[in-house]
Parts: sequence; structure tokens; C-alpha cells
Amino acid sequence: MGNAIDRSRFSPDDFRRFSARLRNETLLLRDWLRSGQLADEPARAGYEVEAWLIDHNWRPAPRNAAFLKKLDDPHVVHELAQFNVELNGTPHWLRDQPFTAMAGDLEALWSHCRQVADGMSLQPLMIGILPSARQEDLGLDRMTGADRYRALNEQILQLRSRRPLRIDIANGDEAVHLERADVMLEAASTSLQLHLQLTTANAARCFNAAVIMSAATVAVAANSPLLFGQLLWEETRIPLVEQAVAVDPVDGNQGPGSLRRATFGSGYARDALYQLFVENRQHYPVLLPVIKDDPVERLAHLSLHNGTIWRWNRPLIGADAQGRCHLRLEHRVMSAGPSIVDMTANAAFFHGLVQACLLRDQPLETEIPFAVAERNFYRAAREGLAAEMEWLGGSRVPLRELILESLIPKARRGLEQLDLPASEYGPWLEIIEARVRTGRTGAAWQRAWVHRHGRDMQGLVAAYWQRQRGGAPVHEWEL
Repeated sequence: MGNAIDRSRFSPDDFRRFSARLRNETLLLRDWLRSGQLADEPARAGYEVEAWLIDHNWRPAPRNAAFLKKLDDPHVVHELAQFNVELNGTPHWLRDQPFTAMAGDLEALWSHCRQVADGMSLQPLMIGILPSARQEDLGLDRMTGADRYRALNEQILQLRSRRPLRIDIANGDEAVHLERADVMLEAASTSLQLHLQLTTANAARCFNAAVIMSAATVAVAANSPLLFGQLLWEETRIPLVEQAVAVDPVDGNQGPGSLRRATFGSGYARDALYQLFVENRQHYPVLLPVIKDDPVERLAHLSLHNGTIWRWNRPLIGADAQGRCHLRLEHRVMSAGPSIVDMTANAAFFHGLVQACLLRDQPLETEIPFAVAERNFYRAAREGLAAEMEWLGGSRVPLRELILESLIPKARRGLEQLDLPASEYGPWLEIIEARVRTGRTGAAWQRAWVHRHGRDMQGLVAAYWQRQRGGAPVHEWEL
């Protein structure tokens, strides 16, 4: 949930001053895009992985403050709940063995986390939704003690006129219906977030490629079928997050494309993503009106406001060591886990697909309407690899067939054109292929475990932890 702030209460004047700075910075971004002043460097890829801390009973352990203090690593920071942490990877040039570097970096960082956790009778775990988490684990008393989180909670509730947040997740095997007076259910979801640095010229096409391919990536990486003991969507994170921070649109429209805080979006990108930042300013009420001392060139208020809008594919403004800004894409649809090799394979698949879309003479977004991409995404989140996709020319194709026969070969060609050796991407795409052929995603493994062993959620977490610690990709996991 982004940058730290030092306040949780705000006055009307705070909102007015912040809105004025947000407008000025949005106009400055427009001027930079028109004059070519943004940094346009070769693409770099980065990542964030959110994780759980669990105790010897295989339940959430609200001890991230003590854990982070003992870990003492700036690459690992707190998250919304006291039982969550976030691991931040070092970005690597896409042309310079990015996936080998990602796997090595993440393995070293995760090993350090496990070593420190072992000394505290804790275990870190990478999984989309922890099956053993209960509603009582997700109260305000488990919120990390940072003003930013308290402020977000308060502002979202104010925009809802203090009406409770409703969680209604149905259309899976089972359903969950409940109400909450806070945003803490968002903490039940942890993800793998992939970053890609963009140029002004390719920003819109890369962003739109990520939007269209989100159906494939959310299904391939599905790893959260359970919430509070109920079997729901293959990627239950998607409806859970959208509803856990829901602020009703001003016009009351709840249909596709409505401007929710957590959203698939309202349409494809254009104008090097500029219109998305205009949309931010015009259609999303400010939640955190914190006035920064940074010079206007840092776009601090634009970035802070953007960080309170959780598109599944989110535009970002980054900065290099010299303070020069650049565009970035954050792909947020994938669950954390099941293993480091699985997440590295997910990254190779995603980046290969984006690069493949850039190779097309005809932009893919001109052939697949946004509404179709949106329907595909929610269908894939609900049904996983069993979903049927609407595709080119109005055809309908099983997602597994589409991935195996079309998308994996395209991802391979996309990575080939980066002049990477086959050894750098081939093994990772082979993991994706094996996962899809067997149908054994993290979500599928969890479902199969429950069907064989029953609804022992702590036993499920213990079995999952043992296999994650072994390091094998999930399609090789035994039940």
C-alpha cells in the first residue's frame, strides 16, 4: 500500500492544497510527454512479493514489526496487516538474464527471511490467501501501526458514509457473504507484482498487452481458491480485494468499467498512459492529502494519489538515481507462490507475452475490445484454466488450448527478440507448459488436497509449507 505518511486525519484545506498540486503535477507530466523529457531507457523488469508470517499452529502470526527489525533489510518492508511483509526485488535489464537474476535474488532474500523467522519460531509463506486465516485474525487490532493504513481505512469509510463493506463472492463451488466495518479483509490477499519499465513510444501498447493477457496470467498463477474454509474462485483474491476497499462510484453505476478503487480499469491506455493519470485526478476522490516538500519535478502528489488506486494493471511513475522520471507498468493479477521457480516462470511468461504483442504489426487492442478482455479476465479468475476465452475474430477457445498452442509459443518468440539465450527463458516457459498441461496450478493443488484430506485448513497449510520449502514447481507437488 505504498509510501509512508505521518498523519491519519486531514482538514478541508489539506484536500484543496493537495488537489491543486495534483493538478499541477498532472499538467507537468503532460508537458514532459509532449516534449520527450521522460527517461526512455532499455526496459528493466522488477517485482514485489507479498508474504505471510505464520506460527507453529500454521496460523497468521502478527509479528512483522519484530521480524523486520531483526531482519534489518531495506528490501523487506511491512504491509497492511501485522502478519504480512513485502519483498522488493532489484530491477534487472530485460536483455541481461533477468529471470536467472530474479530467481537468484529472490532465493537469497527468501533464505534470509526463513533464517530470521526460524529464530523467532515463525515461518514465512508465499500463498495468495492463507487457508487457515479466520475472520477474527483480520481485525483492526492486527493492522500494522502506520498512519497510512489508518488514514486509508478512515477515508474509505468516510467516502462510504460509514456504510459497512460487503463481501459477496459467489459463482464458485461455494459462497461467502459477510459485512465488515474496516478494510482489513484486503490483508487476506498477497500477490506477486511484476514491474516493467516503459518508453513513451511503447507505453500504451505494453499496458494494453498486459490488460489483454491478464486472463491468461491470472489463471496460470491462480493460488487462492479458499477463504474462511470455503472453496470459491480459482483466484479469489480478485473479488476479495475489489470488495474489501470498495468505494461506490459517484453515479452509482456498478457495471463493467465503473471507476472503483480496485478495478480492471475503464478502457485501454492511449497517449503514453497520460489519460490514466487524468482519470485519476478527475474521477477518484483524494484519500491521502499529504503535502510533500519535494520539488514539483518529483511528481510526489501524483504518485501518492496513484498509489491509492489499485488497477490490476497500474501505471506508475518511477525515478532513476538522478531523479529523472520514467513510465512503468505494474502487473498485479498474480498470486504469491507456490514456489520461487513458479513465480520466476510466471514472470518469464508475462514479459514474453508483452514483448510478443509489441512485435505485431496490428495492435492487439484493435482486435479485442476492452469489454471482451474484461470478461475474459473475470472468467479466468473464477474458473482458472478451465475457462473459455473470447478471442480473435469473435472465436471462442478453451484457455488451456490458447495458452499451449498460441500464447507460450508467442511468449518464446517475444523473449527471443530480446536476444536472450534459449537457456535463459526456455526452462521457465517449460514450467508454464507443464503446469498448464497437468492443470496443476497452486489453486488446483489446494483443491485436490482438500478433496483427498478434508477441510483441515491447518493441515493444508502445513503440507503446502513443506512442499514450498522443497522448492519444486507446483505441478510436481504430491498430495
